[in-house]
Amino acid sequence: MKQIAASIMCADQFHLAEELKQLEAAGIELLHCDVMDGIYVNNLALGPEYLKALRLETSIPLDIHLATVTPLKYIDMFQVARPEYISFHVEAADDVMEVISKIKSYNIKPSIAINPETPVEAIFPYLDYVNMVLVMTVNPGFAGQEFRQDVITKIAILKEKIKDNPYAPLIEVDGNINSHTVSLMRDSLPDVFVLGTSALFHQKDNYDYAARSLKIWSEID
Repeated sequence: MKQIAASIMCADQFHLAEELKQLEAAGIELLHCDVMDGIYVNNLALGPEYLKALRLETSIPLDIHLATVTPLKYIDMFQVARPEYISFHVEAADDVMEVISKIKSYNIKPSIAINPETPVEAIFPYLDYVNMVLVMTVNPGFAGQEFRQDVITKIAILKEKIKDNPYAPLIEVDGNINSHTVSLMRDSLPDVFVLGTSALFHQKDNYDYAARSLKIWSEID
């Protein structure tokens, strides 16, 4: 079953409690939480105390995306938020299996993230050890970028690689995801769609309609 994740950094931060209630009512399955260190990407976002407080305010599971260097350090910092998933970038990890093991040591599901320019084969050795793969369809760091259509081929290769694996990880996509860009992926649909400003949070007071419309229009429900 396909899932919708809301990118919480795109929410109205001054009215976050109300935003969370609306997202829960809309049946949003995950809260995608971008952690950015200003080094791996040229932006800063979402500290551990923020996400710890967020966890206490909602029943929606957290999906933490570490767009950082030294992911081992950040796993220790952010495990207090008790997320469902922690994603880290294959490009930023000196020892990928060590990072995966660290995430699992906190009973959190590991996810491995990959940038648009990175060959998908870079994550093949780790597919049996993670619960999800986060395929970036833009360069991480800032919202509003153009969807990278060349990533569609990467998703198709990945789906072919895992199609006969009973323990295959979910495939999550993040970056300008909307009805149009989902339609471009219809032949190789991922499992989790991260929605941000244009596809979800601009639909103020009608998040249920926005989420259901994407699923129905794209025939992924």
